[in-house]
Amino acid sequence: MWKYIPFAFKNTLRNKRRTLLTIASVAVSILLLAVLIAVYHAFYFREGSPQEALRLVVRNRVSLAFALPEHYEQRIRQLCGVREVGSLSWFGGVYIDSRPEHFFPRFATDPEKIFLIYPEMKISAEQLKAFQSERTSAAIGKSLAQKHNLRLGQRIVLKGDIYPTDLELTIRAIFEGTQGSSDNVLYFHRKYLQEGLPQRRQGYVGTFGILADAPESVPRIAREVDDMFRNADRQTKTDSERAFQLSFVAMLGNVKLFLLSICSAVVFTILLVSTNTMAMSVRERIKEIGVLKTLGFTTGKVLAMIIAESVIVAMIGGVVGCSLAYLVGMGLGGRVPMMSSGLLIPSVVPTISLAVAFVIGVVSSVFPAFHASHVPITDALRHVG
Repeated sequence: MWKYIPFAFKNTLRNKRRTLLTIASVAVSILLLAVLIAVYHAFYFREGSPQEALRLVVRNRVSLAFALPEHYEQRIRQLCGVREVGSLSWFGGVYIDSRPEHFFPRFATDPEKIFLIYPEMKISAEQLKAFQSERTSAAIGKSLAQKHNLRLGQRIVLKGDIYPTDLELTIRAIFEGTQGSSDNVLYFHRKYLQEGLPQRRQGYVGTFGILADAPESVPRIAREVDDMFRNADRQTKTDSERAFQLSFVAMLGNVKLFLLSICSAVVFTILLVSTNTMAMSVRERIKEIGVLKTLGFTTGKVLAMIIAESVIVAMIGGVVGCSLAYLVGMGLGGRVPMMSSGLLIPSVVPTISLAVAFVIGVVSSVFPAFHASHVPITDALRHVG
């Protein structure tokens, strides 16, 4: 049977324009499908780093818009299994202007603790000391430095919007994040921010980051923190870092249903296009099929060759689409939540995508092929189309 594969391949070149357009249609559809599956995988199935599995985030139970008293940190630190606690406050603000290309995350933090809680952010001892010792200093990620052409010793100004104060910062450290961790971010001293705020807004932080001693301690610490402040004026909600990140995705709605619906629509659409293309191709070759059967080709062989043609076209489109998905994935670095280093395409994505392409090739051709292969020889030879 395999000896007929070259013959089936040559038949795909009978109408080159139609074949190329079909391949392009399948490729674009598989590209979209692969990217959507990769996004779904990144949101819900991505394996975090060992450090991520040890971290928790404590925020106000009502909303991130409400701060927490800074004295909560001392009580949290006393819990069993807590190795380190540090604060993070989203500053927002404006750098240069409000255009999207000048936006990046800016956090007020505790300089002595941030690199202990996030050890995957690599920084030299000399630069870390410089960052910690100067009140108006800032530490920025390598990606951010390259994007905005920032360098050590450079002074930048952040204009406050959430906080009613402007900050003049000097870059004293540039750190580098490992794969999967963000280095497109700026950190500065929380005490420097507090000094410029009205008295009534001092003494509060946005969130607390907790580093646990073991992954098994994370659920227990989360329960104990929330129980500790259950009767406080500002109650807490403590999640693992992974769950905290997914909470932002949940704000968009039912993302799972949305992604799966689009994937289904993409598959259904390309299936209709491929079925129509194969129906046209088979209808034009009814007489040729009659000749093949006259020469001794069985109904099964004719059916198999027509399906093989469709599968070959679909698989070529699938390979092209998966290849494009890798390029698109890397181009999305830093533009999708939790994908700062790019939208990674795990092996399961091309596997699923190529399997879908194969199924499309089979399903779109099986009915036209079955009909054509069962046309009586006399009818086939008299067919005009």
